[in-house]
Amino acid sequence: MELKDKLISSFLAFEEAFDLNSDIHELRTRSLKEFEQLGFPSKKEEAWKYTSLNSVLKPDYSVFPKKEDTIEYRDIKKYLIHDIDTYNLVFIDGIYSSHLSQTTHDKIDVCLMSSALSKSKYKPVIDNYFNKIVSKENGFTPLNTAFSKEGAFIHIHKNQLADKPIQIVNFATGNEAALMIQPRNLIVVDENAHVQIIERHQSLTNNPVLTNSVTEIYAAKRAIVDYYKIQNDRDTASLIDNTFVEQQEQSNCSMHTFSFGGKLTRNNLNFYQRGEHSDSTLKGITIIEDKQHVDHNTLVHHISPNCESHQDYKGIFAENSTGVFNGKVLVDKEAQKINAFQANNNILLDDKATINAKPQLEIFADDVKCSHGCTIGQLDQDSLFYLRSRGIPLKEAKALLMYAFANNVLESVKIPEIKKRINHEIAQKLGVSLGFDL
Repeated sequence: MELKDKLISSFLAFEEAFDLNSDIHELRTRSLKEFEQLGFPSKKEEAWKYTSLNSVLKPDYSVFPKKEDTIEYRDIKKYLIHDIDTYNLVFIDGIYSSHLSQTTHDKIDVCLMSSALSKSKYKPVIDNYFNKIVSKENGFTPLNTAFSKEGAFIHIHKNQLADKPIQIVNFATGNEAALMIQPRNLIVVDENAHVQIIERHQSLTNNPVLTNSVTEIYAAKRAIVDYYKIQNDRDTASLIDNTFVEQQEQSNCSMHTFSFGGKLTRNNLNFYQRGEHSDSTLKGITIIEDKQHVDHNTLVHHISPNCESHQDYKGIFAENSTGVFNGKVLVDKEAQKINAFQANNNILLDDKATINAKPQLEIFADDVKCSHGCTIGQLDQDSLFYLRSRGIPLKEAKALLMYAFANNVLESVKIPEIKKRINHEIAQKLGVSLGFDL
């Protein structure tokens, strides 16, 4: 049975297992019909022209794990940012792990999506925000809505500062021969509120895993959202990540994506600026090898005037790896005096490595400052010669040049411990000891 048919046939049993309000039941049923119509995207669609899902959809995935597995903190510590105190929302095979997590309802809500969907006290927030900005351009988003069961629910109330960062981590244990999980996150940051969030998906074995994740983020007036995605999974794990961000007046949202591993990673990142003087930052570093595939598909939609956006994606591709960057800046007619910057710079280390880049500007306003650019090249031989002439071995010289190439993305990271972790992971990917910390 194909995966699409398996999911559709499993839906009724899934619905009967949960006691949710009628509105959510209706939404799920409608979303399943949308998925049935759309199906999984193919290379015939322009947005997926360079990313084939054929090998990803082949395994016979278990849609629901048969049993809950218990893992210990020592087994997962290295995957967490453990140098600092954080709230942790840990999910194992899609199921919440209470003994590895720390939640709170003290001035802010850091808890579970399942609680928010089923408890009446969260109904006003769910009614106002859940599934309101999710696009339906491909079948993955309605599929996630139809099967949304668990994930993170974060509500930072007005004038509140989250006293420590929040980590959202999804682990796959390999109990199933192949597993599909569908996390759903809702993050609402009220007026004058501030939050820092770290997200990671991680397999603990080499069994195939397909993660279909959807995250909605709402930033109210003068809200600040600082978000980090760390993607360094095994070569048998694939991730489809759909993230939607809506910003109101004077809000500031930044999204840093670090893609270092996984079989196939597709990041669909959509920003909607609905208030004046909003500021959006989208930055990413991709370092992959072998036959790994990373696809960044971004949209910044400038709806209101006097806003700014900054996109900066760096890619380093070795062996037979493939990178895709499809970035779009859309400026509405009313969105005058916009300042939008977009850059995608790439290095190909081997002849068989590939990058497909398509930066786009679509502008309907006449008083704007917008720029975009893309570069694809190899390491500069003159710089390499200079370093080697100073006694630096070839491998370390190449690593230093690649690190310098990617380093400006790290400059805007606001959590020192994440800078240190990414610095370490870059060194591991480059196969050297850089000899210094940030």
